[in-house]
Amino acid sequence: MFALVDCNNFYASCERVFNPNLQGQPVAILSNNDGCVISRSDEAKAIGLPMGAPIFKWEAFCKANNIKVLSSNYPLYGDMSSRVMSILEHFTPDIEVYSIDESFIEFKAFKKPFDFEDYGNQIRTRILKWTGIPTSVGIAPTKALSKVANKVARKFPARTKGVYVIDSEEKRIKALKWIKIEDVWGIGMGLTKKLKRKNCKTAYDFTQLSNEWIRTHFSIIELRLKRDLEGIPTLQLEEDKTKKAIATTRSFEYTYSDIDNIKERISTFATSCAEKLRKQKSSCHVIIVMLRSDRHKKDSPQHKVSTSVNLSYPTNSSLIISNCAVNAVMSIFKEGIKYKRAGVIVMGLVPEDNVQLNLFDSENPKHYPLMNSIDSLNKKYGDYKIKLGNQDLKRTWKMRQERLSPRYTTNIKDIIVVK
Repeated sequence: MFALVDCNNFYASCERVFNPNLQGQPVAILSNNDGCVISRSDEAKAIGLPMGAPIFKWEAFCKANNIKVLSSNYPLYGDMSSRVMSILEHFTPDIEVYSIDESFIEFKAFKKPFDFEDYGNQIRTRILKWTGIPTSVGIAPTKALSKVANKVARKFPARTKGVYVIDSEEKRIKALKWIKIEDVWGIGMGLTKKLKRKNCKTAYDFTQLSNEWIRTHFSIIELRLKRDLEGIPTLQLEEDKTKKAIATTRSFEYTYSDIDNIKERISTFATSCAEKLRKQKSSCHVIIVMLRSDRHKKDSPQHKVSTSVNLSYPTNSSLIISNCAVNAVMSIFKEGIKYKRAGVIVMGLVPEDNVQLNLFDSENPKHYPLMNSIDSLNKKYGDYKIKLGNQDLKRTWKMRQERLSPRYTTNIKDIIVVK
Protein backbone atom coordinates (compact mmCIF):
# COMPACT_ATOMS: atom_id res chain seq x y z
CA MET A 1 0.00 0.00 0.00
CA PHE A 2 1.03 3.58 -0.70
CA ALA A 3 0.08 6.81 1.05
CA LEU A 4 0.26 10.44 0.00
CA VAL A 5 0.62 12.80 2.94
CA ASP A 6 -0.19 16.38 1.94
CA CYS A 7 0.04 19.46 4.17
CA ASN A 8 -3.14 21.54 3.90
CA ASN A 9 -2.54 25.07 2.57
CA PHE A 10 1.06 24.62 3.70
CA TYR A 11 2.41 28.18 3.52
CA ALA A 12 -0.64 29.64 5.24
CA SER A 13 -0.57 26.85 7.84
CA CYS A 14 3.09 27.60 8.66
CA GLU A 15 2.22 31.23 9.32
CA ARG A 16 -0.67 30.20 11.57
CA VAL A 17 1.53 27.96 13.72
CA PHE A 18 3.45 30.99 15.01
CA ASN A 19 0.66 33.56 14.77
CA PRO A 20 -2.53 32.05 16.28
CA ASN A 21 -4.41 35.26 15.49
CA LEU A 22 -4.53 34.04 11.88
CA GLN A 23 -6.55 30.93 12.83
CA GLY A 24 -9.96 31.07 11.19
CA GLN A 25 -8.97 34.20 9.25
CA PRO A 26 -8.50 34.38 5.46
CA VAL A 27 -4.76 34.29 4.64
CA ALA A 28 -2.93 34.70 1.32
CA ILE A 29 0.79 34.21 0.62
CA LEU A 30 2.55 36.04 -2.20
CA SER A 31 5.22 34.91 -4.64
CA ASN A 32 8.73 36.36 -5.01
CA ASN A 33 8.78 40.16 -5.03
CA ASP A 34 5.23 40.19 -3.64
CA GLY A 35 3.88 39.52 -7.11
CA CYS A 36 0.89 37.18 -7.07
CA VAL A 37 -0.99 34.82 -4.74
CA ILE A 38 0.60 31.35 -4.52
CA SER A 39 -1.13 29.97 -1.42
CA ARG A 40 -4.51 30.59 0.19
CA SER A 41 -6.27 29.42 3.31
CA ASP A 42 -9.67 27.76 2.88
CA GLU A 43 -11.31 30.97 4.11
CA ALA A 44 -9.61 33.02 1.38
CA LYS A 45 -10.67 30.47 -1.23
CA ALA A 46 -14.27 30.64 -0.06
CA ILE A 47 -14.30 34.43 -0.35
CA GLY A 48 -13.25 34.14 -3.99
CA LEU A 49 -9.56 35.11 -4.06
CA PRO A 50 -8.14 33.21 -7.06
CA MET A 51 -4.80 31.45 -7.21
CA GLY A 52 -2.25 33.49 -9.14
CA ALA A 53 -4.08 36.77 -8.54
CA PRO A 54 -1.71 39.77 -9.06
CA ILE A 55 -1.79 41.55 -5.72
CA PHE A 56 -1.72 45.04 -7.25
CA LYS A 57 -5.06 44.24 -8.89
CA TRP A 58 -6.57 42.50 -5.85
CA GLU A 59 -5.28 44.78 -3.08
CA ALA A 60 -8.64 46.51 -2.61
CA PHE A 61 -10.48 43.17 -2.62
CA CYS A 62 -8.19 41.80 0.10
CA LYS A 63 -8.65 44.88 2.27
CA ALA A 64 -12.43 44.84 1.83
CA ASN A 65 -12.58 41.17 2.89
CA ASN A 66 -9.97 41.40 5.68
CA ILE A 67 -7.63 38.97 3.96
CA LYS A 68 -4.23 38.92 5.66
CA VAL A 69 -1.63 39.11 2.88
CA LEU A 70 1.94 37.98 3.63
CA SER A 71 5.23 37.72 1.73
CA SER A 72 6.73 34.26 1.19
CA ASN A 73 8.88 33.24 4.14
CA TYR A 74 10.87 30.43 2.48
CA PRO A 75 13.35 29.81 5.33
CA LEU A 76 10.40 29.16 7.65
CA TYR A 77 8.53 26.97 5.15
CA GLY A 78 11.62 24.94 4.32
CA ASP A 79 12.38 24.27 7.97
CA MET A 80 8.79 23.28 8.76
CA SER A 81 8.78 20.98 5.72
CA SER A 82 11.92 19.23 7.00
CA ARG A 83 10.23 18.69 10.36
CA VAL A 84 7.15 17.14 8.76
CA MET A 85 9.24 14.82 6.55
CA SER A 86 11.37 13.70 9.52
CA ILE A 87 8.19 12.74 11.41
CA LEU A 88 7.08 10.56 8.48
CA GLU A 89 10.32 8.58 8.81
CA HIS A 90 9.01 7.32 12.17
CA PHE A 91 6.20 5.49 10.37
CA THR A 92 8.09 3.91 7.45
CA PRO A 93 11.59 4.16 5.98
CA ASP A 94 10.27 4.16 2.40
CA ILE A 95 9.62 7.82 1.62
CA GLU A 96 9.66 9.93 -1.54
CA VAL A 97 9.57 13.66 -0.83
CA TYR A 98 7.49 14.81 -3.78
CA SER A 99 7.41 18.53 -3.01
CA ILE A 100 7.85 20.93 -0.10
CA ASP A 101 4.42 20.02 1.27
CA GLU A 102 3.75 16.42 0.22
CA SER A 103 5.37 13.00 0.30
CA PHE A 104 4.62 9.52 -0.93
CA ILE A 105 5.28 6.71 1.53
CA GLU A 106 5.12 2.96 0.98
CA PHE A 107 4.07 0.33 3.50
CA LYS A 108 6.17 -2.62 2.35
CA ALA A 109 6.30 -4.73 5.49
CA PHE A 110 2.67 -4.20 6.52
CA LYS A 111 0.75 -7.45 6.17
CA LYS A 112 -3.00 -7.67 5.71
CA PRO A 113 -5.25 -7.36 7.53
CA PHE A 114 -3.98 -3.99 8.79
CA ASP A 115 -5.98 -0.95 9.87
CA PHE A 116 -4.52 1.62 7.47
CA GLU A 117 -7.17 4.20 8.35
CA ASP A 118 -6.10 4.13 11.99
CA TYR A 119 -2.45 4.36 10.93
CA GLY A 120 -3.26 7.37 8.73
CA ASN A 121 -4.95 9.05 11.69
CA GLN A 122 -1.84 8.39 13.79
CA ILE A 123 0.26 10.13 11.12
CA ARG A 124 -2.06 13.15 11.01
CA THR A 125 -2.27 13.41 14.80
CA ARG A 126 1.49 13.27 15.36
CA ILE A 127 2.29 15.83 12.66
CA LEU A 128 -0.37 18.19 14.02
CA LYS A 129 0.81 17.73 17.62
CA TRP A 130 4.53 18.08 16.90
CA THR A 131 4.40 20.85 14.27
CA GLY A 132 0.90 22.35 14.27
CA ILE A 133 0.52 21.62 10.54
CA PRO A 134 -2.80 20.03 9.43
CA THR A 135 -2.51 17.28 6.82
CA SER A 136 -4.59 15.02 4.60
CA VAL A 137 -3.68 11.37 4.06
CA GLY A 138 -4.75 9.24 1.10
CA ILE A 139 -3.96 5.51 1.17
CA ALA A 140 -4.34 3.07 -1.72
CA PRO A 141 -2.67 0.09 -3.46
CA THR A 142 -0.79 2.36 -5.94
CA LYS A 143 0.82 5.83 -6.03
CA ALA A 144 -1.71 7.27 -8.49
CA LEU A 145 -4.65 5.95 -6.47
CA SER A 146 -3.15 7.34 -3.24
CA LYS A 147 -3.18 10.74 -4.92
CA VAL A 148 -6.87 10.24 -5.75
CA ALA A 149 -7.58 9.09 -2.18
CA ASN A 150 -5.86 12.20 -0.85
CA LYS A 151 -8.11 14.43 -2.95
CA VAL A 152 -11.15 12.68 -1.46
CA ALA A 153 -9.81 13.13 2.07
CA ARG A 154 -9.12 16.82 1.42
CA LYS A 155 -12.47 17.50 -0.29
CA PHE A 156 -14.65 15.86 2.37
CA PRO A 157 -12.93 16.50 5.73
CA ALA A 158 -16.11 16.16 7.80
CA ARG A 159 -16.77 12.68 6.43
CA THR A 160 -13.20 11.40 6.16
CA LYS A 161 -11.56 13.20 9.12
CA GLY A 162 -8.64 13.89 6.79
CA VAL A 163 -7.90 10.22 5.98
CA TYR A 164 -9.31 8.12 3.14
CA VAL A 165 -8.36 4.57 2.22
CA ILE A 166 -9.12 2.97 -1.15
CA ASP A 167 -9.05 -0.70 -0.15
CA SER A 168 -11.75 -2.20 -2.36
CA GLU A 169 -12.71 -2.29 -6.01
CA GLU A 170 -15.97 -0.50 -5.20
CA LYS A 171 -14.11 2.43 -3.58
CA ARG A 172 -11.62 2.60 -6.46
CA ILE A 173 -14.31 2.85 -9.13
CA LYS A 174 -16.39 5.33 -7.12
CA ALA A 175 -13.38 7.60 -6.59
CA LEU A 176 -12.29 7.43 -10.24
CA LYS A 177 -15.80 8.30 -11.45
CA TRP A 178 -15.80 11.31 -9.11
CA ILE A 179 -12.46 12.85 -10.09
CA LYS A 180 -12.33 14.91 -13.29
CA ILE A 181 -9.77 14.03 -15.93
CA GLU A 182 -8.04 17.43 -15.58
CA ASP A 183 -7.54 16.74 -11.85
CA VAL A 184 -5.76 13.43 -12.38
CA TRP A 185 -2.13 13.44 -11.27
CA GLY A 186 0.08 13.46 -14.39
CA ILE A 187 -2.63 14.65 -16.81
CA GLY A 188 -1.70 18.13 -18.04
CA MET A 189 -3.64 20.68 -20.06
CA GLY A 190 -2.56 19.28 -23.43
CA LEU A 191 -3.50 15.71 -22.55
CA THR A 192 -6.80 16.86 -21.08
CA LYS A 193 -7.84 18.44 -24.40
CA LYS A 194 -6.94 15.29 -26.34
CA LEU A 195 -8.74 13.01 -23.91
CA LYS A 196 -11.89 15.15 -23.83
CA ARG A 197 -12.06 14.93 -27.60
CA LYS A 198 -12.24 11.17 -27.01
CA ASN A 199 -15.16 11.88 -24.62
CA CYS A 200 -12.93 11.01 -21.69
CA LYS A 201 -14.17 13.24 -18.85
CA THR A 202 -13.23 11.36 -15.68
CA ALA A 203 -10.38 9.24 -14.37
CA TYR A 204 -12.62 6.20 -14.74
CA ASP A 205 -13.15 6.99 -18.45
CA PHE A 206 -9.36 7.09 -18.83
CA THR A 207 -9.00 3.58 -17.37
CA GLN A 208 -11.57 2.29 -19.87
CA LEU A 209 -9.43 3.26 -22.88
CA SER A 210 -7.55 0.37 -24.50
CA ASN A 211 -3.86 -0.04 -23.80
CA GLU A 212 -3.17 -0.11 -27.52
CA TRP A 213 -4.95 3.21 -28.11
CA ILE A 214 -3.01 4.92 -25.29
CA ARG A 215 0.28 3.46 -26.52
CA THR A 216 -0.46 4.67 -30.06
CA HIS A 217 -1.62 8.20 -29.21
CA PHE A 218 0.47 8.94 -26.11
CA SER A 219 3.46 7.21 -24.53
CA ILE A 220 4.50 4.56 -22.07
CA ILE A 221 4.20 7.13 -19.26
CA GLU A 222 0.45 7.50 -19.76
CA LEU A 223 0.12 3.71 -20.05
CA ARG A 224 1.85 3.27 -16.68
CA LEU A 225 -0.46 5.87 -15.16
CA LYS A 226 -3.51 3.99 -16.49
CA ARG A 227 -2.29 0.72 -14.99
CA ASP A 228 -1.66 2.46 -11.67
CA LEU A 229 -5.20 3.84 -11.67
CA GLU A 230 -6.48 0.34 -12.41
CA GLY A 231 -4.92 -0.77 -9.14
CA ILE A 232 -1.88 -2.48 -10.68
CA PRO A 233 1.27 -1.17 -8.91
CA THR A 234 3.37 0.30 -11.73
CA LEU A 235 4.78 3.60 -10.48
CA GLN A 236 7.36 3.07 -7.75
CA LEU A 237 8.91 5.44 -5.24
CA GLU A 238 11.71 7.45 -6.81
CA GLU A 239 15.11 7.53 -5.18
CA ASP A 240 17.04 10.77 -4.78
CA LYS A 241 18.91 11.42 -7.99
CA THR A 242 21.76 13.76 -8.76
CA LYS A 243 20.54 16.70 -10.82
CA LYS A 244 21.71 16.98 -14.42
CA ALA A 245 21.53 20.79 -14.35
CA ILE A 246 21.29 23.41 -11.62
CA ALA A 247 19.65 26.80 -12.10
CA THR A 248 19.27 29.96 -10.05
CA THR A 249 16.96 32.52 -11.66
CA ARG A 250 15.28 35.48 -10.01
CA SER A 251 13.32 38.62 -10.77
CA PHE A 252 14.90 41.80 -9.43
CA GLU A 253 13.08 43.90 -6.85
CA TYR A 254 13.43 46.84 -9.28
CA THR A 255 14.43 47.16 -12.91
CA TYR A 256 18.16 47.69 -13.42
CA SER A 257 19.71 49.53 -16.33
CA ASP A 258 23.26 49.75 -14.93
CA ILE A 259 25.81 46.97 -15.35
CA ASP A 260 27.14 47.16 -11.77
CA ASN A 261 23.89 46.07 -10.12
CA ILE A 262 23.39 43.32 -12.69
CA LYS A 263 26.96 42.04 -12.22
CA GLU A 264 26.34 41.80 -8.46
CA ARG A 265 23.13 39.82 -8.98
CA ILE A 266 24.76 37.47 -11.47
CA SER A 267 27.67 36.88 -9.10
CA THR A 268 25.22 35.98 -6.32
CA PHE A 269 23.27 33.62 -8.58
CA ALA A 270 26.46 31.98 -9.83
CA THR A 271 27.73 31.51 -6.27
CA SER A 272 24.43 29.86 -5.34
CA CYS A 273 24.81 27.41 -8.25
CA ALA A 274 28.37 26.62 -7.18
CA GLU A 275 27.23 25.91 -3.61
CA LYS A 276 24.53 23.55 -4.89
CA LEU A 277 27.12 21.79 -7.05
CA ARG A 278 29.37 21.20 -4.06
CA LYS A 279 26.43 20.02 -1.98
CA GLN A 280 25.73 17.18 -4.42
CA LYS A 281 29.49 16.67 -5.01
CA SER A 282 29.38 17.64 -8.69
CA SER A 283 31.32 19.92 -11.04
CA CYS A 284 30.11 21.63 -14.22
CA HIS A 285 31.45 21.98 -17.76
CA VAL A 286 29.03 24.66 -19.03
CA ILE A 287 27.68 27.94 -17.60
CA ILE A 288 24.64 29.64 -19.15
CA VAL A 289 23.77 33.24 -18.27
CA MET A 290 20.36 34.75 -19.07
CA LEU A 291 19.14 38.34 -19.00
CA ARG A 292 15.64 39.66 -19.67
CA SER A 293 13.88 43.00 -19.63
CA ASP A 294 10.47 43.62 -18.08
CA ARG A 295 8.08 42.00 -20.56
CA HIS A 296 5.08 43.60 -18.85
CA LYS A 297 6.24 47.10 -19.83
CA LYS A 298 5.26 47.04 -23.49
CA ASP A 299 6.22 50.68 -24.04
CA SER A 300 9.85 50.05 -23.02
CA PRO A 301 12.56 48.52 -25.26
CA GLN A 302 12.65 44.74 -24.86
CA HIS A 303 15.73 42.55 -24.71
CA LYS A 304 15.87 38.82 -23.97
CA VAL A 305 19.25 37.19 -24.40
CA SER A 306 21.42 34.34 -23.13
CA THR A 307 24.95 33.11 -23.66
CA SER A 308 26.97 30.04 -22.67
CA VAL A 309 30.53 29.54 -21.47
CA ASN A 310 32.30 26.23 -22.09
CA LEU A 311 34.93 25.53 -19.46
CA SER A 312 38.21 23.82 -20.33
CA TYR A 313 37.93 21.81 -17.11
CA PRO A 314 35.00 21.00 -14.79
CA THR A 315 34.72 23.04 -11.61
CA ASN A 316 32.48 23.83 -8.63
CA SER A 317 34.54 26.78 -7.43
CA SER A 318 32.49 29.87 -6.65
CA LEU A 319 35.41 32.03 -7.74
CA ILE A 320 35.66 30.54 -11.23
CA ILE A 321 31.93 30.17 -11.88
CA SER A 322 31.18 33.70 -10.64
CA ASN A 323 34.01 35.22 -12.69
CA CYS A 324 32.90 33.42 -15.87
CA ALA A 325 29.24 34.38 -15.32
CA VAL A 326 30.08 38.05 -14.73
CA ASN A 327 32.22 38.18 -17.89
CA ALA A 328 29.41 36.51 -19.81
CA VAL A 329 26.73 38.97 -18.67
CA MET A 330 28.98 41.90 -19.59
CA SER A 331 29.12 40.55 -23.15
CA ILE A 332 25.32 40.43 -23.54
CA PHE A 333 24.36 43.54 -21.54
CA LYS A 334 22.79 46.29 -23.65
CA GLU A 335 22.80 49.96 -22.68
CA GLY A 336 19.43 51.66 -22.31
CA ILE A 337 17.50 48.49 -21.43
CA LYS A 338 15.75 48.15 -18.09
CA TYR A 339 16.36 44.57 -17.00
CA LYS A 340 13.98 42.80 -14.62
CA ARG A 341 15.16 39.18 -14.52
CA ALA A 342 18.41 37.23 -14.75
CA GLY A 343 19.61 33.70 -14.22
CA VAL A 344 22.57 31.34 -14.15
CA ILE A 345 22.42 27.66 -15.15
CA VAL A 346 25.27 25.17 -14.78
CA MET A 347 25.23 22.07 -16.99
CA GLY A 348 27.43 19.22 -18.13
CA LEU A 349 27.65 17.94 -14.56
CA VAL A 350 30.15 15.25 -13.55
CA PRO A 351 31.16 13.83 -10.16
CA GLU A 352 33.73 16.10 -8.55
CA ASP A 353 36.08 13.18 -7.86
CA ASN A 354 35.89 11.74 -11.37
CA VAL A 355 36.84 14.43 -13.90
CA GLN A 356 38.78 14.41 -17.15
CA LEU A 357 41.97 16.42 -16.63
CA ASN A 358 43.19 19.00 -19.15
CA LEU A 359 46.82 18.82 -20.25
CA PHE A 360 47.33 22.59 -20.53
CA ASP A 361 44.83 24.08 -18.09
CA SER A 362 43.58 23.07 -14.64
CA GLU A 363 41.89 24.47 -11.56
CA ASN A 364 43.93 26.14 -8.85
CA PRO A 365 44.39 23.41 -6.19
CA LYS A 366 43.83 25.99 -3.45
CA HIS A 367 40.20 26.46 -4.50
CA TYR A 368 39.04 23.10 -3.16
CA PRO A 369 40.04 23.62 0.51
CA LEU A 370 38.96 27.27 0.28
CA MET A 371 35.45 26.33 -0.86
CA ASN A 372 35.21 23.69 1.87
CA SER A 373 36.13 26.29 4.48
CA ILE A 374 33.57 28.79 3.14
CA ASP A 375 30.81 26.16 3.11
CA SER A 376 31.66 25.06 6.66
CA LEU A 377 31.59 28.63 7.99
CA ASN A 378 28.32 29.47 6.25
CA LYS A 379 26.76 26.26 7.55
CA LYS A 380 27.91 27.03 11.08
CA TYR A 381 27.01 30.71 11.25
CA GLY A 382 24.21 30.88 8.64
CA ASP A 383 22.95 33.73 6.48
CA TYR A 384 25.91 33.36 4.10
CA LYS A 385 28.38 35.26 6.27
CA ILE A 386 31.24 34.56 3.84
CA LYS A 387 30.71 35.98 0.35
CA LEU A 388 32.70 37.05 -2.66
CA GLY A 389 33.85 40.67 -2.77
CA ASN A 390 31.51 41.60 -5.64
CA GLN A 391 28.38 40.37 -3.83
CA ASP A 392 26.04 42.47 -1.74
CA LEU A 393 27.21 41.87 1.82
CA LYS A 394 23.83 42.66 3.40
CA ARG A 395 21.40 40.45 1.50
CA THR A 396 21.46 37.19 -0.42
CA TRP A 397 18.39 37.88 -2.58
CA LYS A 398 17.14 41.34 -3.29
CA MET A 399 13.39 40.78 -3.38
CA ARG A 400 10.48 42.95 -2.47
CA GLN A 401 9.12 41.43 0.77
CA GLU A 402 7.13 44.20 2.38
CA ARG A 403 4.82 41.81 4.29
CA LEU A 404 7.40 39.32 5.57
CA SER A 405 6.78 37.52 8.86
CA PRO A 406 9.68 36.66 11.23
CA ARG A 407 11.86 33.59 10.57
CA TYR A 408 10.70 31.97 13.79
CA THR A 409 12.71 28.74 13.49
CA THR A 410 15.80 29.70 11.49
CA ASN A 411 16.93 33.00 12.99
CA ILE A 412 17.71 33.29 16.70
CA LYS A 413 16.73 36.97 16.59
CA ASP A 414 13.20 36.04 15.47
CA ILE A 415 12.57 33.29 18.01
CA ILE A 416 9.29 33.63 19.92
CA VAL A 417 9.63 35.28 23.32
CA VAL A 418 7.26 34.09 26.03
CA LYS A 419 6.37 36.87 28.45
